[in-house]
Amino acid sequence: MQAPLLQVSRNKKYYQPKGEDPFNLYLMKLIDQQYQRTPFFGVPRMTDYLNSLGLRPLNEKRVSILYKLLYIRSIDPNPYTSKSNPRHAKFPNLLSNLEVNSPKQVWVADITYVPLRHGYMYLFAIMDLFSRYIIAWDLPML
Repeated sequence: MQAPLLQVSRNKKYYQPKGEDPFNLYLMKLIDQQYQRTPFFGVPRMTDYLNSLGLRPLNEKRVSILYKLLYIRSIDPNPYTSKSNPRHAKFPNLLSNLEVNSPKQVWVADITYVPLRHGYMYLFAIMDLFSRYIIAWDLPML
């Protein structure tokens, strides 16, 4: 009975995540494939595309939720793109005047989304900027 001492609910020990519905995973795969071809498709156009495939009728709310799960959004022009928030800190670009002319001088990091059959993963990589050599990479468990 240490749960009350730690102020932790005993239900947390037995909680098991439900996981994602197989149909939602299938829809996410279709959305990802179409998004790779047409990244300018927003939720309404993607909904029309999925409904044209002859699946069960989908509404924009469901497609919007799947967009949020996939962390994607259309790349439409935004009228507020160049307006910065004056409260945000502005950091200088320390590499703007640096000429990269040898290996091990500048390293960069990148995170890439990788679709899988039953979900997705993220690939994290550290790369040498001069030689484009992959120094380290990982598939973190989320």
